[in-house]
Amino acid sequence: MEQLLSEIVAKYNYWIYVVLMMIGFYAMIGKRNLVKKLLGMNIFQTAIILFYVSIGSKRGGGIPIVDKHAAMLHGVDATGVVNPLPHVLMLTAIVVSVSVTGVALAILIRIYRKYDTLEEDEILEKIGR
Repeated sequence: MEQLLSEIVAKYNYWIYVVLMMIGFYAMIGKRNLVKKLLGMNIFQTAIILFYVSIGSKRGGGIPIVDKHAAMLHGVDATGVVNPLPHVLMLTAIVVSVSVTGVALAILIRIYRKYDTLEEDEILEKIGR
């Protein structure tokens, strides 16, 4: 039991990401205001980005710049180098997230101008559903 508890405490950052993901998921599913849904989506995306950056790091890992001549003579010890791929992919995800948020805000402005509300139920009522 003590070993299980120490494993849970050792991975506290993952638990924080799960809580953030659930907060974002709840906001997307449970709220009726479209801005709150968008905010929930951003929280969810941020939790996923933090998770991937976290699993891409390594204690004592060096930067992934390798001397070409030393690598040819002695090879590369991959255990001492951090894998840059998760970080690069998350930079792309951040750019996509900001772009999606910008487009979504522009659409929300148009919805507000047309229906004078951002409440999902009121918009559906005005549409005639």
